Amino acid sequence: MNTADEARRQLAAALAKGFDSGVSPQTSTTLSRELRHSAVLILFGALDEVPARPNGGLTVSSELDVLLTRRADHMRHHPGQIAFPGGGVDPGDANLAETALREAAEETGLNPAGVEIIGSMRAIHIPVSNNLVTPVIGWWHLPSPVAADHSESVEVFRVPVAELLRPAARGTSVLQRGAHAFRGAGFQLGPQFGGHTVWGFTGMLLSSIFDAVGWAEPWDRSREFSITL
Repeated sequence: MNTADEARRQLAAALAKGFDSGVSPQTSTTLSRELRHSAVLILFGALDEVPARPNGGLTVSSELDVLLTRRADHMRHHPGQIAFPGGGVDPGDANLAETALREAAEETGLNPAGVEIIGSMRAIHIPVSNNLVTPVIGWWHLPSPVAADHSESVEVFRVPVAELLRPAARGTSVLQRGAHAFRGAGFQLGPQFGGHTVWGFTGMLLSSIFDAVGWAEPWDRSREFSITL
């Protein structure tokens, strides 16, 4: 089992090497509208108060966690979905990492001073919201309290990565729209996190990161999580 410090080194090495996000859009649109630039913070750390349940030979420390939120139901895009904290670029932001940190602080109350930016992934176009989203990966080296702001996020979770890696928690999300089915990597959160399904942009990004750093365990891709909007 890797220690949390080793996990940080693996994340940095994977970013330095570069890897595909694995994101395939759930819908399509033209680029007639001006693209909105935004960033999300994918924040890993060893701050979890509820370590992962014992699961034999873990590939990561049971204390390693990742920060997730549940978006408010009234949000225009992706309402009610499990997501990374993030949002659009403000004129005063120096760079996309600053955007990700600012938005995460607004949505969860975390202290940006306690976050080390490891690096960024290639920007990804999300057609449904016409956003060009840059995933920023951070390491939470100094704990700070977090809580939902109840304007954009209604819940904040520090989810043990080992829980997400359990084969029983993994499957293929299926969103049916008319005659078309959109499939992607999905994760079923445990009852302590409301049993929500992590899918779409968030699920595919997590899956690609786990593959790139070598944490993923074999899982049943024929298991399906039906998504209802």
